Amino acid sequence: MNITGSCVNGVLTLRFAGELDHHFAREALGALTERIDAFLPRVCVLDLRELTFMDSSGIALILRAEREMRTLQGKLILENVPEQPHRVLRAAGLQQMAESRK
Repeated sequence: MNITGSCVNGVLTLRFAGELDHHFAREALGALTERIDAFLPRVCVLDLRELTFMDSSGIALILRAEREMRTLQGKLILENVPEQPHRVLRAAGLQQMAESRK
């Protein structure tokens, strides 16, 4: 799992690459929270184009990011969601999040 990102004009963009499963969930959640706390963005974009696998740990991370952004009165956007993570979101009833921006 690799997470890279940048914050420009209040938009925090985080790019996820690799597998987001229970082995890397704690690390990924820590990186996400740390960057949201550091930048206090208005918008947080999770770019998942290079995510090769996601399980329910990824759903927990996305829901946590949404909650943190709501606390900041901001918005979470999922971008470039590959088919496998999209299926996981759909199974959890969260497909509207995967369709937030393609």
